[in-house]
Amino acid sequence: MEMHRAKIHGNTIEWSGDEPEKVKVSDSVDVYVTFVEDAPVQSEPNGKLAVEILKRIADRGGIPSIPDPVSWQREIRKDRPLPGRE
Repeated sequence: MEMHRAKIHGNTIEWSGDEPEKVKVSDSVDVYVTFVEDAPVQSEPNGKLAVEILKRIADRGGIPSIPDPVSWQREIRKDRPLPGRE
């Protein structure tokens, strides 16, 4: 079952992210609606919260599954040569 966050305004749904593909190509889609009361729904990015979370990760010594972040980044990036710059 797919889950997509949205807000309902009367009879209108406002998607929090991209509109699900299934909705774009269908005249109607059956859904279940769950009212979220306890969890805060944040409509705008919170940079201060993101910085605080990253500081907590750094204070704990980083991410344990990545012992060497520099080599991990090199492996993940796998840069390709730019055209005409071999």
